Amino acid sequence: MKTPKATLADIKQFLEARKIAIAGVSRNPQKFGYQVFNELKERGYELYPVNPNADKIDDLQVYSQLSELPEEVKHLLILTSRKWTEKLVMEAIAKGIDHIWIQQMSDTPEAVKIAREAGVRLVTGQCIFMWAEPVKIIHKFHKTMKKIFGLLPK
Repeated sequence: MKTPKATLADIKQFLEARKIAIAGVSRNPQKFGYQVFNELKERGYELYPVNPNADKIDDLQVYSQLSELPEEVKHLLILTSRKWTEKLVMEAIAKGIDHIWIQQMSDTPEAVKIAREAGVRLVTGQCIFMWAEPVKIIHKFHKTMKKIFGLLPK
């Protein structure tokens, strides 16, 4: 099953939120989960890292599960391996999170179907680095190439 594409409106609305939970944040600065966390933090987002194996990352409280997040957090970025995505989507829906970004390579057809059926606004098949401003050089290049080949969301 091919994953439905994200819309530009869904991407913009997700990034307009200043409070974002991130599942899959790593304590290791070399890992992708930490790099996304660090970049979004530098861009001024109020982040709520979720990792069952950490208490703090960069002096921020880490939540061991989505149910522990404050009620006002309604946006979730999933950076985990695919084996956790479906479970996280179900937990997010139960928590009342209404906008989920599943990082490309973390999405599964099952997770996408569950989110869509629940009426969650969903971004999938996209890299957050290509959209969170300011976009850095390599990601700007990737975004430009996708634009040239007509692969950007509309």
